[in-house]
Amino acid sequence: MSKIGRKPIDIGDVKVEVKGQEIHYVGKKVSGVHVLPVELVAELNGKKLVITAAQDVKGAHTAQREVNRVWGLNRALLFNKIKGSDVPFEKEMRINGLGFKAAVSGQNVVFTLGFSHKIDFELPKEVTLEVDKTGQKLIFRSSDKFLVGHVCSKVRALRPPEPYKGTGVKLANEVIARKAGKTKSA
Repeated sequence: MSKIGRKPIDIGDVKVEVKGQEIHYVGKKVSGVHVLPVELVAELNGKKLVITAAQDVKGAHTAQREVNRVWGLNRALLFNKIKGSDVPFEKEMRINGLGFKAAVSGQNVVFTLGFSHKIDFELPKEVTLEVDKTGQKLIFRSSDKFLVGHVCSKVRALRPPEPYKGTGVKLANEVIARKAGKTKSA
């Protein structure tokens, strides 16, 4: 039996409706549909959504492993969609460096990261960005957990943090392994 898949999903204030293999959800921020594979069945028990295997798979061990893999994956995907429809996911990033900053202009972000030019970065319309007054603390928000992580990784790739001075773009909770610089020899 799947260890992740058997955990019930607490739906909270989200309206969830099960129609065969389709699970319709409506939250404060987003609504959508998640389609389960044929090996899985969903049912509502009060404020909990339970996903179970359609029938016990008898026989091959590989068939049972396949059902468990699909079961845990779909439970995790559905949990993230339901949670994100109620409260958006957020990631915080920091920009370190003299003169390094970001500024929001419409749906684009303009980065000044020590290059000879400014970098225009277009945000997807599902992602919102909040920048503090110094331009060095960024907070990305979206109801899609994957999209927030993807956008943050693309922004980090513009100027990854370097190990000597620590300048660049990094996640707020990321720890950069610092290296010692050159030393004078007498």
